[in-house]
Amino acid sequence: MTTPQDLFLVSVDVPGARPVEQGDLSLALAGAELIDLLGTRALTLDGERIVPGTALDTGDRMLDEAAAALVRAEPYESVEDWLWRRGRGLAAAYRDDLDRAGQLTGESRRWLPRLGDAPQPDTPARRAAADRWWSNEPVLTALAVPLGIGEDRTDGNENADDAVLTVLATVGDAITELTSVRERRRIENAAFDNIWRAP
Repeated sequence: MTTPQDLFLVSVDVPGARPVEQGDLSLALAGAELIDLLGTRALTLDGERIVPGTALDTGDRMLDEAAAALVRAEPYESVEDWLWRRGRGLAAAYRDDLDRAGQLTGESRRWLPRLGDAPQPDTPARRAAADRWWSNEPVLTALAVPLGIGEDRTDGNENADDAVLTVLATVGDAITELTSVRERRRIENAAFDNIWRAP
């Protein structure tokens, strides 16, 4: 399983301090893809810029799609720009991909499901994600914390590569920015509603 797949399953299965927002999860998944692609050497970082390497077949459809989406012309794309561009709708794409493979409900979704079938949530992918989560794997934990899942254990990332730390920090900043935008919209909408309700 890949880090984004594990992160998606953790977001579904592990209770958090608040409901996970799909936009936040999409940003974190885009960051998780970068981290896995760094691990395969499909890319490197030059400061905050993503420098694509040789196109490799990772064996995972979603990661291969992410690698193919890398900007291959200088000055290259920043990690932040990647998160916002690649992250658009990414949570739904991972949900659909895992569901199609039968890793969400325990059965393949190649055909239309039969009415009345009960979901079977105990799948190999879910067990693997849970094992990685409960072993406190530092990267998975660091990606989940901005989503309101788990506790901050930044000391676990002290040995992490600088590029991984850059991605993790950028994910946290992007989620904070998105949360601020949502809060600002909520306040503006509430103020607008109050104007219309005023006598």
